[in-house]
Amino acid sequence: MDLLGLIGTFIRVVENGSIAAAARAKGMSPAAVSQSLSRLEAHLGVRLLSRTTRSMILTESGQRYFEKVRHIPHDIDLASEAAARESKPQGPLCIATTAAFGRHVLAPLMPAFKAAYPGIVTELISTDRNVDHRLEGVDVSIRIEAQLSDQLIARKIVSLPFIFCAAPAYLARAGIPQHPDELSRHACLVFRYPTDGRFLPWTFMVNGQPVSARLNPAFISDDIDIIARIAVNGGGVARLASFVARPLIEQGLLVPLLQSDPTDGIDMASLPMDIYACVNERSALNSKVRAFIQFLEESI
Repeated sequence: MDLLGLIGTFIRVVENGSIAAAARAKGMSPAAVSQSLSRLEAHLGVRLLSRTTRSMILTESGQRYFEKVRHIPHDIDLASEAAARESKPQGPLCIATTAAFGRHVLAPLMPAFKAAYPGIVTELISTDRNVDHRLEGVDVSIRIEAQLSDQLIARKIVSLPFIFCAAPAYLARAGIPQHPDELSRHACLVFRYPTDGRFLPWTFMVNGQPVSARLNPAFISDDIDIIARIAVNGGGVARLASFVARPLIEQGLLVPLLQSDPTDGIDMASLPMDIYACVNERSALNSKVRAFIQFLEESI
């Protein structure tokens, strides 16, 4: 018997003045509220409420009982808040992540996460293959949309832009593409997804319309950092996540391409990369996993 639940329903009825009002407040049916009151009265062996079709009043026993229990829900809330404040998540936390995201985004954040949660011991698995949460002891995985599975519960935590770019030396030799249609005439550095061998498409929104570029693969790799190195050394045009491309652009090693140009009336953007935090079931969303996801959202 859920005695605390029955007591809570009884308190709601008294405070709201009727079974119907208490039912609305608790999102229950009036019949269910009435049954809860009957079970509580049967458990106590006393009549708490005198109910008729038109009125409802506390009996003498009901009044005494109400005065003794009315504080219980509030005390439980205070105790829960105190426990949440006083306890920090702790213990092992295994995180699986795509290789590039782990290397460029998660690794630099890990010292700050450890400082915020010193009791958590973090293991980071960096791989582009699909890990099995149960078999490999993974608590949470960070995945891109192409990795999502019906067997996992996914929550999008951030959308990050892709940046098309090339080295100044390549652009001086091959020219600067102005539209996605022109990429078929350029050397394209293409990422092959390691789990199924697909090329990840190069898709744009141009003036509100989706445009998929026809690729002319010059180099192919399943490692985005290899593609970035080839691009820096003049190998062609690369499509890199912003966290890979921006440091190289800031150093002058790469030049961003195919961006919106208000002077020409062109609104152009690459479709972003959506990043998801995934668990194998809702019960896996324990305090450690919640703390990590919240930290990641706030940090990025």
